Amino acid sequence: MFFFLILSTSLSAQNITEYQKHFELHIQPTSSVIKIDGILDEPVWSSAGMAKDFHKKYPNDIGEAQSKTEVRFTYDDKNIYFGFKVYDSGAAISQSLKRDIGHDGGDGVGIMLDPLNQKTNGFFFVVSALNVQSEDQLNNSFQDKPSWSWDTKWFSATKDYGTYWVAEVAIPLKSLRFDPNQKYWGINFLRIDSKHNEYSPWTKVPTNFKSYDLGYTGVLYFPTSPPKNSSNIIFQPYITGNGNEDKENGQSFQTTGTAGFDAKVAVNSSLNLDLTVNPDFSQVDVDQQVTNLTRFNIFLPEKRTFFLENSDLFSDFGIPPIRPFYSRSIGLDKDGNRIPILFGARLSGNIDPATRIGVMDMQTGRQGNYSPENFSAFTIHRRVLARSSIKAYFLNRENFISEIAAKKNPLERYGRNAGLNFEYSNASGTVSTWTHYNQSYKEGINKEDAYAEAGYMLSSKHWSFINLVNNIGKNYYTDMGFVQRIENYDAARDTTIRMGFKTMFTMLSYEVLPEKGKIGKLTTSLNNDFVLNPDNSFNESNLKLTTKSQFKNTSSLDVTLSNTTTDLLFATKFTDATPIPAARYSFNQVNLMYMSDLRKPFSYGAGFTVGQFYNGVVKGFGAGFNLRKQPHLNIGLRSQFNKIELPGIYGSTNLILIQPKIEYNFNTQLFWTTFIQYNTQSNNFSVNSRLQYRYKPMSDFFLVYSDSYFTDPMFKNKNRALIFKFNYWFNL
Repeated sequence: MFFFLILSTSLSAQNITEYQKHFELHIQPTSSVIKIDGILDEPVWSSAGMAKDFHKKYPNDIGEAQSKTEVRFTYDDKNIYFGFKVYDSGAAISQSLKRDIGHDGGDGVGIMLDPLNQKTNGFFFVVSALNVQSEDQLNNSFQDKPSWSWDTKWFSATKDYGTYWVAEVAIPLKSLRFDPNQKYWGINFLRIDSKHNEYSPWTKVPTNFKSYDLGYTGVLYFPTSPPKNSSNIIFQPYITGNGNEDKENGQSFQTTGTAGFDAKVAVNSSLNLDLTVNPDFSQVDVDQQVTNLTRFNIFLPEKRTFFLENSDLFSDFGIPPIRPFYSRSIGLDKDGNRIPILFGARLSGNIDPATRIGVMDMQTGRQGNYSPENFSAFTIHRRVLARSSIKAYFLNRENFISEIAAKKNPLERYGRNAGLNFEYSNASGTVSTWTHYNQSYKEGINKEDAYAEAGYMLSSKHWSFINLVNNIGKNYYTDMGFVQRIENYDAARDTTIRMGFKTMFTMLSYEVLPEKGKIGKLTTSLNNDFVLNPDNSFNESNLKLTTKSQFKNTSSLDVTLSNTTTDLLFATKFTDATPIPAARYSFNQVNLMYMSDLRKPFSYGAGFTVGQFYNGVVKGFGAGFNLRKQPHLNIGLRSQFNKIELPGIYGSTNLILIQPKIEYNFNTQLFWTTFIQYNTQSNNFSVNSRLQYRYKPMSDFFLVYSDSYFTDPMFKNKNRALIFKFNYWFNL
C-alpha cells in the first residue's frame, strides 16, 4: 500500500483541467453587510461576478434551457455568498416543506463546491423556491447518490417577484473544509426547473453523468487566499424520555429517560472528528417494509445520521449485494432490534489534497443475550491519476463473551476483514475499471475465506456496458458486513448452509434522447446475473430485458421480460405447506409499471407481474398514489398484492402490503408525519407518528408515537411506545 501511495504522488494530474478553463469564475471580496432576505438590494450584488448561460442536461442536452438562470457570488471573512435570479412564472412546484427532501421533483437551485479542486470530494447545497434546504457531501464514486444525511448550518431566503424568483444564500466558511492556501475551488451550479422537467447545470455535463458529478465542475478563483477557518466545534446534547409496553415479550408498561451528545471537532481545515456518547436514533424514519419473493435476506438502507455522514469511506467497498462494511451490523441485531451503543468516535477527511482517511470505533453494551461488542474500522483512499483511486481498509469486531461461550462457538469471538481496491476512471469518466481483494479472518479458519472481484464499465452518451466477475469463498465472514447469497436456508431440514459462489454480471444498455415527441429518454437494457457453484457447476441465471420510457411530462413506463433458471440445491418454501423440493426450475415473467406526471397535485402509479414461479405461477399487482396540496399536505398510499399458486401439496398464499403515509408541513420548522404499514408476510401492522419542531437552525424537538400489532391473529398488540427527544446545536 505504501508503495502505491508513493508512486501515486508522481502521477497526480494538474489541479486545473483543460475542461475547467472553459468555465472560469473570479470572485471578489466584500466589506458590505449582506442581509439574507431574498432581496438583492445590497450594492455589492450589482458589481459581483456572474454565472449564466446554463446548459440543458436532462431529459436531454438538445438546445438551451427553456428558462434563464443567473447567479452572482462574493465573500467576506465569514461567509461565501450566492445570489440567484431564477426566471420563472406561476406557482413554484414543491413536494414538501420538510428539510433534506433533496433536489428531485421541485423547483430549486443547487451549489456544488469542491474546495480542494481534486474532483474526489465536495459539498452540495440545494434550496427550493420555497426556501427548503438540503445539503450533503459528494464523492467521485459511480455508486454515489446524495442521501442528504450530512448536516451543517447555513442560511438562505427566497422571494417570488412574479416573472422570476430570488434565492439568497450564505454558507459559513467554517461549515466547509478547505485549504486556506488553495486559491481556486471547483464549482458548479444547478437549476431544477420542474415545470419544464429540466435539469440544467452551469457547466456542460454529459447526459450519462449525474448533474452533480465532480469531474465536470468549473473553477472559482480567489484573488487572495480564502480566510482561514477559526476553531469550529459543534456540540449537540440531547435528552429523551419514553414510556413503552412490550406485550410480545411480556414486559409491562414502564418509563425511562436518557441523555447523550454528539460533537464535531474540526481538527484542521480538512479533517473532522465526530464523537457520540449514548446516541439515540428514536427520531429516525422507520424502515420501509417490502415483499420479499427471493430466497435470501434483503439489503435495508442505513438511516442513522451518524453512520451516513462520510459513509462512502467505509461502505463503497464491494458491490450492493456484497458489502464488507454494512453499518446496520452496529447497534442493531439481525431482526432490526436495537442494541445500545455506549459511545463512538470517527475521524474522517483529507490528510493531504489527494488522501482521505476514515477511522471509526464504536462500543455497544449488553442487551439480553447479546454480549458487549467493539467495532473498529480504518480506511484510506488515495487519489491517483485524474479520477482514479487506491483504497484499503481493515475492520475488526471483538465480542466480549465468556470463555465458556467462546469455546462452544469460537466464530463468535472476533471477526476481522481487510481489503485493497484499485479503481481506475479516465479523465472524462467514460471508462472505468476496478479490482478488489478482500480477506476475512476467523479463529480456526484459513481457507475459502476471501472475496475477489474485477470489472469494467464503458459509458458514452448513448451506450453503456458493465461486466464484473467475482468469487466468494464459503468461509468469507463479514461480521461488520453483508453478503446476500452466502447463507442458504434448507426448509426441509430447517437449517442454514453456507456456500461460496462465483458470479458474472453483464449489462448492456442503449439510450435514445429524442428531440421531438413526448418521450424525453428511452432506455433499453439487457442484463444477466450468472451464478456458479464453487466447483464451477451451474447454479443460477437471471436474464432481464427492460425498456424504460421517461416522458417529458415526468411520467414513465417500464416493461421487463425476465427468465430465471436455477438449480435449487436446497428445499425452499414460500407458503405454509410442503417446501418446494431441490430440482432445476426455469420460469419466465413479465413486469409492467406506469408512473403518472409527478408534478401534478395528484399522481399515481400501477404495475403488475405475471408469470411462472418455480413449479407454479405468480400474479402480482401494485398501485399507489400521492395527493399533494402544496406546500403543506402530502397523502400517499403504496400497496402490493402477490398471489403465489404452487401445485398440490406445495400450497398457495396471498401476500399483502399496504403503506399509507400522511405528512403535514405547517411551515419550514414544524412537521408531522404518520406512516402506517400492514404486511402479512412479516405478520406485522405498525403505526409510526412523528412530530418535529425545528425551533432553531439544526436544533429540534421530536415527539414520536409507535404502535405494532400482529396481522394474524388480527390486530393483537405487540408493543407501543411514546418518545420525546430534545436536542440543541451549539457552535463553539
